Amino acid sequence: MMRQYELVERVRRYNPSADEDLLNRAYVFAMKAHGSQKRASGDPYFSHPLEVAAILTEFKVDDATIVAAMLHDTIEDTAVTRADVDKSFGEEIGGLVDGLTKLGKLDFVTKHAQQAENFRKLLLAIADDARVLLVKLADRLHNMRTLNFMPEAKRARIAQDTLDIYAPLAGRMGMQSMRSELEDHSFRCLMPDAYALIVSRLQTLKTKNGAIIARIAAELTDQFVRRGIKVEVKGREKQPYSIWKKMERRSIAFEQLSDIYGFRILVDTVADCYAAVGVAHTTWPSVPGRFKDYISTPKQNDYRSIHTTVIGPGSQRVELQIRTYEMHEVAEYGIAAHAIYKDGRAGADAPGVSESRAYRGLRQTIEALAGDDSERFLEHTKLELFHDQVFCFTPKGRLIALPRGATAIDFAYAVHTDVGNSAVGCKINGRIAPLISVLQNGDEVLISRSDHSAPPAAWDGVVVT
Repeated sequence: MMRQYELVERVRRYNPSADEDLLNRAYVFAMKAHGSQKRASGDPYFSHPLEVAAILTEFKVDDATIVAAMLHDTIEDTAVTRADVDKSFGEEIGGLVDGLTKLGKLDFVTKHAQQAENFRKLLLAIADDARVLLVKLADRLHNMRTLNFMPEAKRARIAQDTLDIYAPLAGRMGMQSMRSELEDHSFRCLMPDAYALIVSRLQTLKTKNGAIIARIAAELTDQFVRRGIKVEVKGREKQPYSIWKKMERRSIAFEQLSDIYGFRILVDTVADCYAAVGVAHTTWPSVPGRFKDYISTPKQNDYRSIHTTVIGPGSQRVELQIRTYEMHEVAEYGIAAHAIYKDGRAGADAPGVSESRAYRGLRQTIEALAGDDSERFLEHTKLELFHDQVFCFTPKGRLIALPRGATAIDFAYAVHTDVGNSAVGCKINGRIAPLISVLQNGDEVLISRSDHSAPPAAWDGVVVT
């Protein structure tokens, strides 16, 4: 188990002015509160909140978030009360811990109703302070790392919840490293044979193509340096669950995948990103339809990068992700990399600090759904939060973000309810198309309207929003 001084040292590496006394007091408080409690693994229970705090040091969070991580199970699983936490650590930390505490003392008709109400409470707490989300995701990640110690009957349910809710929530907040690991653990638990097969195929491919990958990386670096662009080239391997999803979605075999290996090109400035694209496209043939500019049009989770695929050295397809170092940090750590969460208070109204777009979108969605009963809230939240997004434009250039699979009807209602109600046709990229057409990233959509039109009942079965 991690020692007290080791945790403090981890925090001080990225925050030399950390409140060492506060961290030490929280360590001792939580250790005494959990006492002789044990985890399913047989380890002292206190090892769990300590590991959760250690995970959060990788995201360079503030002292209050580290303290909340150490205390996050005290109100729920020990004799400690909210008043005790407030008295010892203040109302700010008490509020974080309370937001992470399940509703254990209420009567519910079904277990599902209790889970739904717990999830509702958690998301409402997240809407108030994003640091609750960071602790909850770290908590879930450590639980998934130790899932093998849980009774077999519980493993599948925990893994499925992780895959349905927590991994997509991490992705929605731009925390890609967290999302990938959560998906990896869940996939291994739920489909062990498929997981083992893909991992084996990846290992075989790595052994076979190791020399080619090293050659491509060296040639990429050389081409950029010769053109005066300072770059760092990093190899990127697609994760097993991501590979599985793509194989399922496209009904293709492992051998048909062309983007298992790729490279991240890290540069200093936005101008260097576009210069690097120019170098790549003038050195090697580009693959049509494989260029995406998420710098000029960021994803909803604040992800920014340029994606392109070229026919590189050895006639190999090479996928490139070109971004600045700052963009890379946001891509890996999401809202935890945003300055607002390093300045102490994480609330939306912190003076002089802008709110991250990913968190703002999440908070607005939660607030819009807050009037639903618990079980409807759970289902609607899954629908609203966890779809992949497509980004389309009006003819005047307004960006409309929609769930994957959305149609022109969804687009019309996203522009305005009146536009949806009066829609009779559309043009997609200048061509007349049916209103039920499924939209793709980058489509420009023009809705044709009639004042004498009304939406047919059949649209209920077509729309996804």
